[in-house]
Amino acid sequence: MAYRSVFDAGEITSEFDKAGISSHFIPCIWKWVARNPSCEWSDIPSLPSAAYSLLNSKFKPLTSTLHSRVDSSDQVTTKLLIKLQNKAFVEAVIMTYDTRLGKYCGKPRPGGPRSTLCISSQVGCKMGCKFCATGSMGFKSHLSSGEIVEQLVHASHISSIRNVVFMGMGEPLNNYTAVLEAIRVMTRSPFQLSLKRITVSTVGITHAISKLHNDLPGVNLAVSLHAPVQDIRCQIMPAARAFPLEKLMETLQVYQKNSKQKIFIEYIMLNGVNDEDQHAHQLGKLLEIFDVQVVNLIPFNPIGSISHFTSSSDVKVSTFQKVLRGTYNIRTTVRKQMGQDISGACGQLVVNLPNKRSSVNVELLTDIEDIHL
Repeated sequence: MAYRSVFDAGEITSEFDKAGISSHFIPCIWKWVARNPSCEWSDIPSLPSAAYSLLNSKFKPLTSTLHSRVDSSDQVTTKLLIKLQNKAFVEAVIMTYDTRLGKYCGKPRPGGPRSTLCISSQVGCKMGCKFCATGSMGFKSHLSSGEIVEQLVHASHISSIRNVVFMGMGEPLNNYTAVLEAIRVMTRSPFQLSLKRITVSTVGITHAISKLHNDLPGVNLAVSLHAPVQDIRCQIMPAARAFPLEKLMETLQVYQKNSKQKIFIEYIMLNGVNDEDQHAHQLGKLLEIFDVQVVNLIPFNPIGSISHFTSSSDVKVSTFQKVLRGTYNIRTTVRKQMGQDISGACGQLVVNLPNKRSSVNVELLTDIEDIHL
């Protein structure tokens, strides 16, 4: 029999209810396990005897293990290879930033170094984006809510995690129920993350976007747009055929009207595909009706022989940014490349056994997740 993760909130709550055990013990159990992942159930003090019996028969403190970690040469990115109970692997990435970089309201930012965790929601992915290594794996399986939360547990023993972004392996809104439950656990004790510090990225699954605000009011939404017109989206993102751009824009308008929240737009820069001046103007006009928090231009990261794309030049990226900023007054940033040497950068997550890398000291970076603070 496969044991369930104790962080599968729905399962443990249901089992406790059936056994007549108060659910108020659950956060206490989570806190103990988060601090002591290798603990035995008998190590946890002051639980009802029925709780120990139930936990031993149906749950494990962690169902996954940290198989390996690899640190990038710049010391600001760490990729975690996590082995699941079913022997499959997923990857998560810790990115370290400095909140003091940049300005807020024209003044220097307070704070200091802190970490963002890029988390996976599936083994593989159904979306098949041509520029993404995970898409080349195809879809293998959904992660349970507990397996998603366990990535945060593993990462928290390496770095203090302040932000979580669902931008790892998989399409989060294609595993909606588990992602929803995992986020709710992350906002409770012992993690206590604010929804404002959690970002869910999607290629544009419209029916799920429509539910997101009601289910998780305050969570950040990032849309992987990557092209300003439908035909280009279909060429590089096969899932766009099921979620046409016009329908996506209509859904985002309703989402923004109801949520009163700004939207993050992600846009990968592919040389000769979507990076010309005309594309910048098309994108600017497409987004004019929205209250966009930021357009994040993402340099394409190579994924070996499985892709024929190349990165846009720095000049093209800069020109694209200037069009959006200057002509359309849209806040536009260029994502700093992090973890490329360990295949931990955007679009590079695909299960490989890593090689250990050497480290050197470099300056920390600022983070898109701080833009809305």
